[in-house]
Amino acid sequence: MARGTRVRARAGRRSGWTALVGICVVWTLLCGAGVPAAPDRTVPARSTSDSARSALARTAPDSARTAPDLTVTFRGWAMDTCGAPSTGTLTRWRTSRYRALGIYFGGRGRACPQPRLTPGWVRAVDRMGWRLLPVYAGSQAPCVGGGVKPRVSIGKHPARQGAREGRDAVRRAHALGLLTGSALYLDVESYDRRNTSCARRVLSFVRAWDREVGTSGYLPGFYSSADTGVRHIEGARRAGVDNLPAVMWFARWRGTPRLYGEPALRRSAWQGRRIHQYAGNVRERHGGRSLLIDRNLVDAPVARIG
Repeated sequence: MARGTRVRARAGRRSGWTALVGICVVWTLLCGAGVPAAPDRTVPARSTSDSARSALARTAPDSARTAPDLTVTFRGWAMDTCGAPSTGTLTRWRTSRYRALGIYFGGRGRACPQPRLTPGWVRAVDRMGWRLLPVYAGSQAPCVGGGVKPRVSIGKHPARQGAREGRDAVRRAHALGLLTGSALYLDVESYDRRNTSCARRVLSFVRAWDREVGTSGYLPGFYSSADTGVRHIEGARRAGVDNLPAVMWFARWRGTPRLYGEPALRRSAWQGRRIHQYAGNVRERHGGRSLLIDRNLVDAPVARIG
C-alpha cells in the first residue's frame, strides 16, 4: 500500500501477472487459496473453529474477543487505491469482479487527500453493494524499508503514541459512520525486523494501537509486507505475546493469490481473518473508467455501516 502512505516502501515481490481470465482459472485459484468457490459474498458473523477461537483469545484485546458477534465477513476480490473513487466510477466498476474496496480513512502517514470520503459517500457506496476495508496509515517504523528516510516515524514513546493514534482511528471511524464490530486496518510499511530496537518499538506501537481499537469495540487489523511486518507479528504470536492484530492483511506480490499458503504465517493462524494483497500498482479499466489499484483476495471482516 505504498501509494497510500508517505513512505514508498516496496510491499512485496513485484510480478508481471495480469488479470485472471476464465471461470476455470478463477475456480482453481480460489479452491487452492482455501476460499469458497462463490467468492463474491458478504456473510454475517459465522461460527469460529476451536483453533481460530483459541488463537484469537491469545492475541486480540479483551473486548475484541466478543467482536465476532458483530463482525461481517467478506469473501472475494477487493481493490485498494490511494484516493476514494467517485460514486460514478464505483457504479461503473460494478462490472468488474471486485466487490470490496480499501479506503485510507486517517493517519499522519496518509498521502492522498480524501475530499470524497464523507459519511454520505460511505452510505452511498454501501448501498451499491461495496464492502469497505478501512485502512489507517499511521506512524511508521524508524527503520522503514525502501531506502527512504521516514517522515512520520514512531517516536521514543511507542506505546503512548500507539494508544493516541488508536483513539484517533476510532474517532475517525465513528465520524464516518463505521459501527463497532468493523475491522480497522493499521498500515505499517516494510521495515527491517532484524533491527531489534526498531522492531521492539514497532511491536510496542502496534500492540497499543490494537488495545485501544479493540477496547473501543472495533476489530484491530494489520497490513504489512509478508517478509517483514507480518513475519514479525507472527513470531510474536508464536511467542505468546498478547494484544496482537485480530486480522492479518499481508502483501506478497507473487501474482497468484494464496490466502492459506503464505510461508510467513502458520496455516492455523488467523483462519477466516486474512487478506492477501497479491499485486500492486496495476491499472485496470472497467465501465470506461480507469483506476490504479492493488489487487487483493479476502476472507476477512469488513466495515459495518451505520
